[in-house]
Amino acid sequence: MKNKISVWSLVLGTLGIVYGDIGTSPLYAFNEVFFGSGQLAVTPEHVAGAASLIFWLLVIFMWVKYAILVLQADYEGEGGSFALLGLLQDSTGKGIVPISFLLMFAAGLLLGEGIITPAISVLSAVEWLKVAAPNLGHLVIPITLWILAVVFWFQKKGSRMIGKIYGPVMLLWFASIAWLWFAQILRHPEIIAMVLNPLSAIRLLQMLDIKAILLLVGAVFLALTGSEALYADLWHFWARPIRISWFFIVFPALVLNYAGQGAFLLGGETVHSGNLFYSLVPESVLFPMVILATSAAIIASVALIFGAYSLASQAIALKLFPPISIIHTDSMTEGQIYIPFVNLVLFIGSVSLVVGFGSATRLAAAYGFAVSGVMCVTSVSMLAIAIYHWKWKPWIAASVFGTFLVLDLGFLVANSVKFWEGGFIPLIFGCFVFLVIANWRWGRGLIHTAYDDYVKHRDIRWFLDLKKKLIDHNGILRDSRTRDMAIIDRAIIFLVSRPVTEATDPIPMNLRLHLKRYGSIPKLSIFLNIRQDRVPYVERHYKITNLGLGVY
Repeated sequence: MKNKISVWSLVLGTLGIVYGDIGTSPLYAFNEVFFGSGQLAVTPEHVAGAASLIFWLLVIFMWVKYAILVLQADYEGEGGSFALLGLLQDSTGKGIVPISFLLMFAAGLLLGEGIITPAISVLSAVEWLKVAAPNLGHLVIPITLWILAVVFWFQKKGSRMIGKIYGPVMLLWFASIAWLWFAQILRHPEIIAMVLNPLSAIRLLQMLDIKAILLLVGAVFLALTGSEALYADLWHFWARPIRISWFFIVFPALVLNYAGQGAFLLGGETVHSGNLFYSLVPESVLFPMVILATSAAIIASVALIFGAYSLASQAIALKLFPPISIIHTDSMTEGQIYIPFVNLVLFIGSVSLVVGFGSATRLAAAYGFAVSGVMCVTSVSMLAIAIYHWKWKPWIAASVFGTFLVLDLGFLVANSVKFWEGGFIPLIFGCFVFLVIANWRWGRGLIHTAYDDYVKHRDIRWFLDLKKKLIDHNGILRDSRTRDMAIIDRAIIFLVSRPVTEATDPIPMNLRLHLKRYGSIPKLSIFLNIRQDRVPYVERHYKITNLGLGVY
């Protein structure tokens, strides 16, 4: 049904849902390089190298890896770790089983990122108080918690409705950061040549020792946070609107922004309270920009929230997670869902992180580890998908996705330096989710095997024969070898996972248990199977098959 909705309406929605996270990374990413964990001195070589490094990372990962390649790996229109798992389920190649376990773990990391994203996005925006009014700095945490409460409450409106509201705000945000920082570039136009020249980034890396490189890479990596949302939120929209938004709106605005921040530093301007982003804003428009940035950060927090909804829904569909309530919020577009339980877990986790860490800089340490871990698993999975599904030659797949994996591993190592500063948080969450999934799969496997053994010698014909014998004996059948059986004057509905349409179908497990436990057969037996179609409306809502003898 997405094709009946304007593509441009979906493009606008992607700005608020898909790109909210990466779109607000300028609030803290470049700042971390020089005034945070990166610890680089502000020199022309360092500024040019850092800006160039961020630009080429956006090109390599966001353009090539995600927008061009990964978005093609949809599973029935869905994206994310479990979509990759669904694609690999039918494959029998070497290494599929280990990759499947890695994807389960990556899903946990991505859910952990869904906890961190709202916390760091809102907190980084509200910290403007420390610049504009230092005496009100103590209100940063209370205001952040209040905003988070509103954000999570609002999720039940659905991603399309939220996209209609958030999309125009994010469009204004991207236009503002591009225009304001374009003025900085006019003062120092040489920054453009520095940014576009990859040698600027290479020379910077050559100037630093290993420790400094790791700190730098961990800082610039924050410019890529939100990259997995581009794939995880595929179900909420579709590939074409996501690509249009990136190529024509998000990417140009981000490039101008980071180049503008570099130009500001080249000019030797004063950075107030160690906050580069707000130092660039002219004082006359500081307050409106603060309001816009805070709004954009609030919107950014929903990108991974909706990605978490998609992950949970996919896990349930793949029978990897216990069934929980899923509310569909739109009648025209599939994928527009709200999951109260997931929403509550993410809210509690985000609030706990804000209270525990207290600042965006400290929380940034926990952020990068989760994203880089998921990116590594995505590269490994895409290697298998390219070989087994796209039928690429192994050496081509290894050349493309092996290169991405090497770079991803570099990010993971760089972010591991900050492991004890907060990186362990998404790891713990990832392990917890993995244990839940692994335990659920193991338990379902045991039950499935036991049920199959229990009913494999019985089909509906056996049940119909038994009921006919009872009817022939006036509703009571006495058997000294087993137990007495009787027909009871009532109707019972048996909910079944597989439809029963023919007499040769296996007998449902819950019917078999009913016979064994109660020794009775209902006068009317209804085997009800519920099927979810991937459309908002169906012309035929039900189909009834009469198998005879009061069995439907």
